[in-house]
Amino acid sequence: MKLSIGPGALVAAAFIGPGTVTACTTAGAGFGFALLWALVFATVAAMILQGMAARLGVAGGLGLGEALMLGAGHPAVKIGVGLLVVVALGAGNAAYEGGNISGGALGLEAILGQSSPEIFQRAVLGISGLAAALLLLGGYKAIERVLIAVVILMAIAFAVSAFLVKPDFGAMLKGLIPVVPEGGLLTAVALIGTTIVPYNLFLHAAAARKRWSTKAVENVSEAQGDTYVSVGLGGLISILIMTTAAASLFGQGSEINNAVDMAAAIEPTYGELARYLIGFGLLAAGVSSAVTAPLATAYALTEIFPSKGERTSQTVFKTTCLIVLLIGTVLALSGIRPVNVIFFAQIANGLLLPLIAITLMIAMNRRSILGDAVNGLAANLLGGGVVLITLLLGLRGIGRATGFWP
Repeated sequence: MKLSIGPGALVAAAFIGPGTVTACTTAGAGFGFALLWALVFATVAAMILQGMAARLGVAGGLGLGEALMLGAGHPAVKIGVGLLVVVALGAGNAAYEGGNISGGALGLEAILGQSSPEIFQRAVLGISGLAAALLLLGGYKAIERVLIAVVILMAIAFAVSAFLVKPDFGAMLKGLIPVVPEGGLLTAVALIGTTIVPYNLFLHAAAARKRWSTKAVENVSEAQGDTYVSVGLGGLISILIMTTAAASLFGQGSEINNAVDMAAAIEPTYGELARYLIGFGLLAAGVSSAVTAPLATAYALTEIFPSKGERTSQTVFKTTCLIVLLIGTVLALSGIRPVNVIFFAQIANGLLLPLIAITLMIAMNRRSILGDAVNGLAANLLGGGVVLITLLLGLRGIGRATGFWP
């Protein structure tokens, strides 16, 4: 099998955003290594689903949005599914984009060791400008190469920070035993939920189809290898973030709400290098998510609502990217948190995640689409287990949005 890193790195760059960095930081600071198993499970589950999405794009020549529409059947159902995607990915990612950009700006403030409205605003505009240049001026190859570099740099930054704090490897091994500590259930679910997200499946299928335009068997194998290595690296980055927080902050009673707090807390003990590494990691996470969220939204919406003609399709695609990025920039600069939009986006994502997982499983068993690349028994059993998990995650998302799940 030839190893070629590509679309999988986009997925890794997408799920290692400020939200994941924050979730891993608070999990490590609050529970030590006790929830390490949740990250390992989430990484394996993501490999299974993302591997299927990549195979759909390469062997089936379909994006996930197209597969959703094929499976919807009745026009009324198609309209309902389309609206669900618009709210979950269109409105939702636009609202979340403000957090992506803000997270990157906070990372820059951590690097500089100082905070002010002027620094934050300049950082927001700089991150937005970089993302806009990549999305509007760079082709797929350019975006892929930049994000591969960002993921590698994130891995190096968090690996060095984890090395500096000298973790207890015995405690890490103990953390692989699936036990939920008191008060840790919601955190465990959050760690899984930040790794398995709907828009990454759209992103992966579309990017894999773009990268490998022919349905050759070797291309399917190459796409699978890319998935396992890239998503595995993304999971490793999450583990390194948790490791840094667990080894340096667990049991100290510090109030840690995000990676910036962690950087400030560990600097007196481990020196300025630790602060620089964590700040750079958060900045890179913000930049990567600021690019991938608009990209995934554009792929999904242009597949579900296709335009006639390549030129028109490209215009709609880039316009969608720009709108998502622009809304996120405005929200980051204003400091406004669009509560109502996020509320409905959480509900829509809660409904969409299991729907996508089930649709993906159905598509992966259709020989008319995939030929010999259809799922085998082992893949169906593993995929079925992950579908059940996505259903629970979906219910959790709806419950949290409506207040039934604290």
